[in-house]
Amino acid sequence: MSVTNRYREAWEGFWRAASAEPGAVFWDAEPALTAGPHLALFEPRLADPALPLVDLGCGNGTQTRFLADRFPRVMGVDLSAAALDHARRADPAGQAVYRQLDAAEKSEAQALHAELGDSNVYMRGVLHQCESEDRQSLVDGIATLVGERGRAFLVELSDAAKPVLTGLASGPDGPPPKLAPVFRHGIAPGEVSDDAVPEFLRSAGLAVLASGELPLATTEYRPDGVRVELPSRWLLAGRTV
Repeated sequence: MSVTNRYREAWEGFWRAASAEPGAVFWDAEPALTAGPHLALFEPRLADPALPLVDLGCGNGTQTRFLADRFPRVMGVDLSAAALDHARRADPAGQAVYRQLDAAEKSEAQALHAELGDSNVYMRGVLHQCESEDRQSLVDGIATLVGERGRAFLVELSDAAKPVLTGLASGPDGPPPKLAPVFRHGIAPGEVSDDAVPEFLRSAGLAVLASGELPLATTEYRPDGVRVELPSRWLLAGRTV
């Protein structure tokens, strides 16, 4: 199955309206606070670091460009053409390549795997922003991209993030400026329980090889100047021999 049209259109609208200024998007914190700490967790655990790396849900490519400095072949993929326009404009040197992909569509995931072969996959905060009926199909697509030798590193908001987001959204002035557009375009974070992500992986034929907790940095700050961080869980998954 492919993702719903409503979901696709919501993301196109969000990225068409998004500023190209660094840090303008709520979750687009600098790589030193995001992909950097994640890299330290997953790179030593990759079975084959020479495989292509797919940044799934790459958005404007901030993390993709960081990863492209560290792996020989990196591809940023996203459902949104407008997001990829941002990514390409921000990467004039072509550090990475970018491709529109609906990873929940089986044939698209299969076609990319046929092109790249087994790949390592990095995905940060995508499942919780998917509609519930798309989540298993998306993880099935990840399993297709990973193949036999690749690994998938997923980061998702944990159950503990909900009260943080609720508190931010229900302030007297409404959601903070960088969070408000997310809700305005109809892509308010959904709920994915801590137990659901491992089950999606198992159903897709992947085993959880390692997991843990790590705060997910945002670009928004509280009134006291403290950066907003959201509780998250990370999982490394792959085929077992």
